Amino acid sequence: MQVSSLIQCSFGSSRNKKTLGNLQGPALAAGICALKDKINTSLLVICDNPFSVTKIQQDLHALAPKLQIHVFPDYETLPYDALSPHQDIISARLELLSELPSIKNSVIILSLNALMGRLCPTDYVAKYSFVLKKGEIKDINALRQSLVNNGYLQVAQVLEHGEFAVRGSILDIFPMGSDEPFRIDFFDDEVDSIRTFDVETQRSLNEIKEIKLLPAHEFPLDKEGISAFRSNYRNAFPSVNLNAHTIYQAISKGAIPAGIEYYLPLFFGKSSTFFDYINKDYSLVLVGDIQKAAEDFDVETHKRASLNAGNSDHPSLPAYTLFLSPNELFSNIQNYPYISLYEHKLNAEEVAKRGVNNADLSPIPTIAFSHQDKNSSDKFVAFTSNFIDNGGRVVITAVSEGRRHSLREIFPQTLVNNYGLKAASSISDFLNADDKLMLSLAPFDSGVIFNETKLAFITETELYGAQAVKQRVRNKKSSLSQEAAIKNLAQLTEGQIVVHIDHGIGRYRGLKTLTMGDIKGEFLTIEYQGGDILNIPITALNKVARYSGSENPQLSRLGNDTWSKKKQKAAQKVRDVAAELLDLYARRESRPGHAFTIDERALEQFASGFGYEETPDQLAAINATLNDMQQGKPMDRLVCGDVGFGKTEVALRAAFVAANSGMQVALLVPTTILAEQHYQNFKERFAGTAIVVEELSRFKSIKEQNEILKKVASGGIDIVIGTHKLLSKTVKFKNLGLVIVDEEHRFGVKQKEKLKELRAEVDLLTLTATPIPRTLNMAMEGMRELSIIATPPEHRLAVKTFVSENSDQLCREAIMRELRRGGQVYYLHNDVATINQKAESLQKLVPEAKIGIGHGQMAERELQKVMRDFYHQRFNLLLCSTIIENGLDVSSANTIIIDRADLLGLAQLHQIRGRVGRSHHQAYAYLFTPPKNLITKDAKRRLDAIASMEELGAGFVLATHDLEIRGAGELLGEEQSGQIESVGFSLYMEMLEAAVKALKSGREPSLAELTLNECDINLHIPALLPDDYIGDINTRLSFYKRLSSCITPDEFEDLKVELIDRYGFLPESAENLFAISKLKKTAGDIGIIKILGDGSGGVIEFNKDHKVNTDYLISLITTCKHNEYRMSGPSTLRYNLQETDKMPRLKLMQMLINALYAHSSLKS
Repeated sequence: MQVSSLIQCSFGSSRNKKTLGNLQGPALAAGICALKDKINTSLLVICDNPFSVTKIQQDLHALAPKLQIHVFPDYETLPYDALSPHQDIISARLELLSELPSIKNSVIILSLNALMGRLCPTDYVAKYSFVLKKGEIKDINALRQSLVNNGYLQVAQVLEHGEFAVRGSILDIFPMGSDEPFRIDFFDDEVDSIRTFDVETQRSLNEIKEIKLLPAHEFPLDKEGISAFRSNYRNAFPSVNLNAHTIYQAISKGAIPAGIEYYLPLFFGKSSTFFDYINKDYSLVLVGDIQKAAEDFDVETHKRASLNAGNSDHPSLPAYTLFLSPNELFSNIQNYPYISLYEHKLNAEEVAKRGVNNADLSPIPTIAFSHQDKNSSDKFVAFTSNFIDNGGRVVITAVSEGRRHSLREIFPQTLVNNYGLKAASSISDFLNADDKLMLSLAPFDSGVIFNETKLAFITETELYGAQAVKQRVRNKKSSLSQEAAIKNLAQLTEGQIVVHIDHGIGRYRGLKTLTMGDIKGEFLTIEYQGGDILNIPITALNKVARYSGSENPQLSRLGNDTWSKKKQKAAQKVRDVAAELLDLYARRESRPGHAFTIDERALEQFASGFGYEETPDQLAAINATLNDMQQGKPMDRLVCGDVGFGKTEVALRAAFVAANSGMQVALLVPTTILAEQHYQNFKERFAGTAIVVEELSRFKSIKEQNEILKKVASGGIDIVIGTHKLLSKTVKFKNLGLVIVDEEHRFGVKQKEKLKELRAEVDLLTLTATPIPRTLNMAMEGMRELSIIATPPEHRLAVKTFVSENSDQLCREAIMRELRRGGQVYYLHNDVATINQKAESLQKLVPEAKIGIGHGQMAERELQKVMRDFYHQRFNLLLCSTIIENGLDVSSANTIIIDRADLLGLAQLHQIRGRVGRSHHQAYAYLFTPPKNLITKDAKRRLDAIASMEELGAGFVLATHDLEIRGAGELLGEEQSGQIESVGFSLYMEMLEAAVKALKSGREPSLAELTLNECDINLHIPALLPDDYIGDINTRLSFYKRLSSCITPDEFEDLKVELIDRYGFLPESAENLFAISKLKKTAGDIGIIKILGDGSGGVIEFNKDHKVNTDYLISLITTCKHNEYRMSGPSTLRYNLQETDKMPRLKLMQMLINALYAHSSLKS
């Protein structure tokens, strides 16, 4: 049987209209398949809302995987919005517009919102596109100019669609409509190679022969386009002061202002509609009430047009200049054969009309059963048995392989015994089989009975009475190594406070190129107290770090001993802390922990329940955790990953291994809501295993809680999830093996002390999105093992963050933008006393919203119900307190409004913002504050920090910001905060690390050890990355910092390869810089502290504990014939070696240092 035979329907015309209702669940997509089967041309599916677009696309793919399906996305902004759509949306639209002329026999799906907007003329995309081929003759500057004319943005580093960068003979570009960016290498004016590259690492990947370059926008930015815009703008808004009109001024200068899409017709003589792009062979399917949706859209656009009228920043064009009128829409539709499809059942009055019918389908009756109680499945068994006995066939669908497995495990055995339960690889497989009862994979969100063909499709929604979360596969390469994540925190901006290990705290004043004796060198400039300036050679950047500690530290004064006294004092305190840390570490090392054995087969089966493809970071974190658990000492691992990056999966696998080995697991969370969410998650994943999961929280009655406590003590419960109650003395475990802590920084001092005790006893796994500095750095010093999950799920976009004074208009706009695309909104109002008043004022402001209220003072059951209803989209605006801060995961909620954001801490703001942006839609966070003069200085810095941290994975950077703002009191006890403030966090940590190493090897720590292996080299040759090689100062500084941190030959080589790949061959001064940096490392290792040299010789100075063989130095001096080597004082070797063309001074020095190294104790 074909999918197309499930539904009987055919197209009508303007004279003979056809309408079909009652297309529930997958029947709607099945109807579209049936219609497509009747024609050999393309089908345009128009949906009345954006939600249906995604649903139909997914359902069609499950029913007819070979069908060519294209989606034309909506802008996801409001009409006349002052925001522009995300570049990925523009890219997808341009890609489809460019392909439409050649698309044959496909299905194109779009929402009414996308269809109503007027578009660029049909010849525009082709006119502004071109193909670039390997071997083609093309001037790189001419190409650069044509990209600018095509709207591409020139940047220092290409990260997203519509950007390009030029570095010497290399041009990087991320073309619109392409899945990946390209690196074009020129040899003179010939395209020498075209390679794809990785946005995260910026390294080249595969070579290809040609690329197609589409324009970057739906409007032109060349002279002709700008001239047309200016002329049409003046005609559209006569007699206005154009100097005050920001849109006009920006375009005149070739800039692209936000919201420019709502001025698109002004770039052209005549705009087009989507209908102009498709030929007359198309047939149309209208899904839902298109008439009403078009009328509502029309009212909304006119309302918003009048709102913006007269606004010089964003004046509005007449609505029908930008959008189709409902009449124009329907007169276009009449030109094609079409049919209207509805999900709901049409009433008798409608069915009485000519051409209107309901499909012969029935809903699935109530058959939900609890997967904790197998006896509750009687209704399901009765319905299925009766249906099959009367000649029907049943398919049960799950949204992922893991969930299919879980379903199989809890499936009533009676049905399996009577009818079997075979797996169907696809819906088509089910339709063509004879088996009565099958289990398949499909994303359907509700089931249906096809009466005529006697087939029943049952989904998890009917079985569990709750919508299953749809899973999307993600597959994105890891972006950050752990070291890189930490070193990249050192992004400096001018004016920031830095600390130099020898000279103290100063202000960074930028990179400066200075010429000394005809030699150009680049220096990092630091200003000290009294305006004194110090220039640090870029080869000595490892002595400089960003300062974090108190908010406004006093700058050090050059030339006195105050700084060295501060350092000395801090060093004494550091020794005590190091001893305490080592004691804890030693206790852990010496105590035998439980070495878990892993049943690989069972683990693999459990892991298949994860509906995503693991990101490499996630896989590394899982493997590292499981490896720790197999060791015979207690694990103490910290997993850092930004909100929504998949830390919970690491916890699930670890919990499985522990429980499967017969040990108990405690999962500790900061809030009841999060306990409930984790409980549901764990319960679902452990369904079908013998592992018992329970929750201990205030959602349970006292009687239930006591029952759970008894079972925990007797070993009847394997995994218990709860708040800090789990740490109380009333909770006794039979054999606790693993403690998982979610968001440790949310627990109080007492709980942290209790955890500290546990650390030496059991395996401990801590999950955090904003690592508190103490945790982060203990991890970095090897006191705790650290895993970083830095890869966002695929298609995840960063949350756009706006900080603004509270405004009703902005609030309504933000809510409507989300509701209009079928999404949900969080409104955070952290004052329970006035929350009901707030609900009333919001309802007046946005009558279209369905509002629910949730806060911590509600009765447990009531709160639980509100959260579940929001999750299942029974209302679309949740007015709540900070109770949502942890763990609520609703992928359709993509806007959050935070009232009085100035009263919340930074880590808290980051966590709360992380509630949105958990899908592929652009998410928005609005941080509302009182007027600026009423906000504290600290609060302003917090808000600035969160607004600047929009990138995904910002939790790490926030930890450093947080430290700067709060001071470092939490780090190692209040007593230490003064020392951290006096020398800065990075230096304090270096001292601590050195002290720990010294104590470990049985030595007393000394301050000198920190600078022991430092060697200053000056050979009077240029050694820098020239600004015509790397133009961007921050990128240059980042490479200098990375170079000064290289240790092994492989690290030096890897960095060099990256530079050549991204910027072309190294100029001579950059080659010198690499050679000197390597020399510096080798010389420092053998105890050389200074090398000074020129074309005729120089001096090498050793420290008193150098590692060079003294006998070798003596033989060097005594055997030389022309006084080439002699000692000058006890620790300085003078060398008199004349450089030649064949043997320049750098090569001479390399040979000399290699010889000294070969005769050092390191070599032997």
